[in-house]
Amino acid sequence: MTLFILITLFLLLLVALLLVPIIICIDTTSNQYYLQLQGLIKAHLENHDAEIFRIRINVLFMKFYIYPLKKKSINKQKKDDKRHLTKLKKNMSFSRFFKILRTFKIKQLFINMDTGNCILNAKLYPLFALLNYTAGNFHINFQGRNQLVLLVKNRPIDIIKSFINL
Repeated sequence: MTLFILITLFLLLLVALLLVPIIICIDTTSNQYYLQLQGLIKAHLENHDAEIFRIRINVLFMKFYIYPLKKKSINKQKKDDKRHLTKLKKNMSFSRFFKILRTFKIKQLFINMDTGNCILNAKLYPLFALLNYTAGNFHINFQGRNQLVLLVKNRPIDIIKSFINL
């Protein structure tokens, strides 16, 4: 009986993980750049004094920091072992990539752009006005401000379904 309960709890946990949304946020106005598995894990890109940037990872109630630009010392023995390993490269087809890309839903898009060239800004102004009618908020300014707000959501089950439904 306890085995049945454990298997049921494991399956419920697996289904819950497949349905949890994945959120990708890029916000240049407030300098927020993160990838989040809602309620479980959040990887946040932030500035650092000694390094250029660091990645803060929050897992439930714990914090970890990763410094991706730090040099790691590799022993010569490990280098020799890596030479003898053959890696199998499996290329992703172009159509499969676009099927996966179509599973992502853009929840918020705001672009406020200045190219620095007033002639090009004037040429882009009607294009951005046309895009405002169809999708997102697009603005051209002549004051030198550049802003991007992008919020993208997806679920792991949708990505798996795109692999299955080829």
